[in-house]
Amino acid sequence: MNNNMFNRLFNKRIKHEFCTRCEADLTLQKGYDNELPYWICKGCNEMLINPAIDTESDIVWVCDKCDAMLNIQPGFSEAVGDWNCTQCGHINKIDVSEVYLSDDDYRESLTNPYKDMMVSDVIELMKYQEVCKINGYENIMIVRNCDDGQLYIKKEHSTYDKSIYQFFIDNPASYVPEIHCIYESNGYLIIIEDFIDGKTIEELLELGPMDEDSVINIFTKICLVVNSLHNMNPPMIHRDIKPSNIMVDERGEIFLIDVNVAKWYKEDESEDTRLLGTHRYAAPEQYGCGLNASSVKTDIYALGIVLNEMITGKLPSECMATGKLGEIVKMCIALEPDNRFSDEELISAIRNIK
Repeated sequence: MNNNMFNRLFNKRIKHEFCTRCEADLTLQKGYDNELPYWICKGCNEMLINPAIDTESDIVWVCDKCDAMLNIQPGFSEAVGDWNCTQCGHINKIDVSEVYLSDDDYRESLTNPYKDMMVSDVIELMKYQEVCKINGYENIMIVRNCDDGQLYIKKEHSTYDKSIYQFFIDNPASYVPEIHCIYESNGYLIIIEDFIDGKTIEELLELGPMDEDSVINIFTKICLVVNSLHNMNPPMIHRDIKPSNIMVDERGEIFLIDVNVAKWYKEDESEDTRLLGTHRYAAPEQYGCGLNASSVKTDIYALGIVLNEMITGKLPSECMATGKLGEIVKMCIALEPDNRFSDEELISAIRNIK
């Protein structure tokens, strides 16, 4: 350690600073720096504003989306009512009556899907009583409607495009569970949709790989469903096709049971504004690789991974399918989108497998 570094550390240690709430020594807390705009005390979780910053009060205003400090943004005032964060553009409600005493309280509020929801919507949602969580997910559950006794699925998503769900409310599709209503709060969308009695591809594969006839039959139906999304105007890209998101009901009908990261295709986009998808099923462009944004070819990539699992029970990286089906998989998961099948080519290839 050189002398300058030693002197700097020594000077900080002798200038002890203490939390105004619990009197903990802030200078001993890991990561503390008295040049930070604010600090969350490790002793009591109090959000402490740097006294060197000229603010209207000692309240730390933090963006609910990106955590940027709002107090230091040019033009900010506690009297504005609403404030567009200059870092991410999120509209934050500025209301002194909703100030949190600790960071724990603040963080808990961010995960409350009912925060800032209309009272009438909260009352409407109260008629759906939780039966059980699905696969351990806290945000997806089976509920029972107290009015009609029917089972429904309730989802609470913090990542979503509301227009996707509104589209399916206005234009019901046979391959998506009917969406009965959506409720939006501050950063959350709550969806009530039909409960589908069936099994996901993931559950079917727990019994082992499928026989070739079953693969061709089911996979063809999956491709037709995805093709329906891609033929919309503009095309809809699912972006999260995987065995757990594809369900087969008792009649053999196919359903896509999750569209929370779906997006509308924009031809002039060079990359996705948010890199979303599921690891192992996401195409390279979903990780920001290459010069392409997500497109219909992104879903083709995921379909190839799913097809390989249906044949072998494993991912292509673990065991690549062989034969004609294996050749289809390879074409689907080509690294370059232009080298992958189109929807029509994939449907034709799977139908002509024999």
